[in-house]
Amino acid sequence: MPARSRKAGGTIGSALSREGAMSDIQAVADLAGVSTATVSRALSGKGNVSEKTRASVVAAAKQLGYVVSSNASSLATGRTRNIGVVIPFLTKWFYSSVLEGAESALLSHGYDLTLYNLGGGGDERRSVFEHFLLRKRVDAVIAISLELTPRELTGLLGMGKPVVGVGGPLPGVRTLSIDDVEVAQLATEHLLSLGHRSIAHIGGTKDYERDFHLPTNRRIGYEGALEAVGISVNPGLFQAADFTIEGGYGAAKQLLGNPRERPTAIFAASDEMAIGAILAARDMGLDVPGDVSIIGIDDHELSDFFGLSTVAQFPELQGRLAAEILMEQLHPDKRTRGSLNTALPYELIVRSSTARPKSARQ
Repeated sequence: MPARSRKAGGTIGSALSREGAMSDIQAVADLAGVSTATVSRALSGKGNVSEKTRASVVAAAKQLGYVVSSNASSLATGRTRNIGVVIPFLTKWFYSSVLEGAESALLSHGYDLTLYNLGGGGDERRSVFEHFLLRKRVDAVIAISLELTPRELTGLLGMGKPVVGVGGPLPGVRTLSIDDVEVAQLATEHLLSLGHRSIAHIGGTKDYERDFHLPTNRRIGYEGALEAVGISVNPGLFQAADFTIEGGYGAAKQLLGNPRERPTAIFAASDEMAIGAILAARDMGLDVPGDVSIIGIDDHELSDFFGLSTVAQFPELQGRLAAEILMEQLHPDKRTRGSLNTALPYELIVRSSTARPKSARQ
């Protein structure tokens, strides 16, 4: 369901204002001897209009005292300057950060957004994709961290409007994706480079699976990094959690409380779980990184406060890039060549939560 919209509509007053605006723009078009679409392009500065025609339209508008209306502009051009953004969770830091980046970029281009938060579950998701997006007047759609079904994709593409996905590849859609296998490998390789050989992983199972198989891919990356240096994967060094601080805390308690094979390092598949692991270690009287090194993924806003080493994936940048791709598709004069799927950047950030194990320091 829509979480918020800056667009007002659906009232008798707004309908009357649209009719009045349409008659005004038609008067300008008649006086200048052009179409209403040409008037909109000339006065908005968007699209190709000759200087002679633009001057004629401006003169006609001035003579009639016409002021450009966003409603009239959308009626004349078929554009609403409104983007539909679909997101799985609004309260999660990562998703809200992607949203902030997208919103900032859209506003800079003069576009508004209508947000659809799918936190309510399957029925709500069906309502958004089968009803709200298809009947809402939007110029384009951004799907954040959603692995759209063939039916959902067919419905969106059938709108004949640009769609951009963030988080992974989608058939026939311009997308931005992070390589979760490579990101997890990098985090694990950092611990290996410090000399750690007993490295635990806090990740997810099918019960916590997310779109684009994020938990599975990060576990694959972790296991691949170990196997690349000849370390066998130990199932006893894996704990599943729900990608929250509380979940990471509980999982770390189980790993660090094992007296027979307590790890010297933990790789958590998200920063929130890594922060939970740091808190669990401290509550157990363990020093981070003296007794156990901990690394996560995201570069959460609290990561620096906790001194957490992490692999940053720049969520705000992801949102901005998605908006820029939409602008290229909405405005052909700005369009540049690009691949269907664009790889997103990531970067290892080393802080104080990781260090060489005690055995290597002695």
